Amino acid sequence: MASIRELADRTLVQVVEALIFAADRPVAAREIAEAYSDVSGNAAPADAQVLEAVADLNAAYETEGRVFRIERWAAGFRMATIAPVAPYLKSFFNRKRAQTMSRSLMETLAIVAYRQPVTKPEIDFVRGVDSGYALGKLMEQGFVDVAGRSDSLGRPLIYATTSAFLEQFGLADLDALPTLREIEEILGDPAFSRERAELLQLQQEDETMQRRDEENEPTQA
Repeated sequence: MASIRELADRTLVQVVEALIFAADRPVAAREIAEAYSDVSGNAAPADAQVLEAVADLNAAYETEGRVFRIERWAAGFRMATIAPVAPYLKSFFNRKRAQTMSRSLMETLAIVAYRQPVTKPEIDFVRGVDSGYALGKLMEQGFVDVAGRSDSLGRPLIYATTSAFLEQFGLADLDALPTLREIEEILGDPAFSRERAELLQLQQEDETMQRRDEENEPTQA
């Protein structure tokens, strides 16, 4: 028979797997520990025990040939599929034509991500245009938020990325952002050029379909 300790460890592994599977956002180790303690009545396990449970699950997934792993994601854990199945997922989800972010929003988000905390005047200087609208849209989407005020003249607001930004781009933390050298290598990769061309084509098709829908929309008398 399994010992009480073995049963507790097994239950913790099940709780870790269940919570990360069911959650629609990254789950922190402390949240898992508190949920385990609330229901079982046992002391909340240490973060190291949760990490060990995650490692055990990933080892089992790999041994069984499963297509998912538990990854660190925006200061928590989330299930993600392995790289070899990415082309199949892309083919499936491209049918839904996910909404793309405009160039101005991407530029502004990139500046905030790499120079944060950063003020609007600093963003405007880098872009060469007013970034008020772009910042507003990024805040609406939850990718950027106000992080305080600068000590410079006028004490302008300073902006930084949010955990939603990390989650959207699959980053464990800001240190996981690619370096400028890595970005140059990505941009120079022929495979990336083909993918970018495909995305541009999809975007153009979406814009064409939207214009047709607007033209065919009946007018009210």
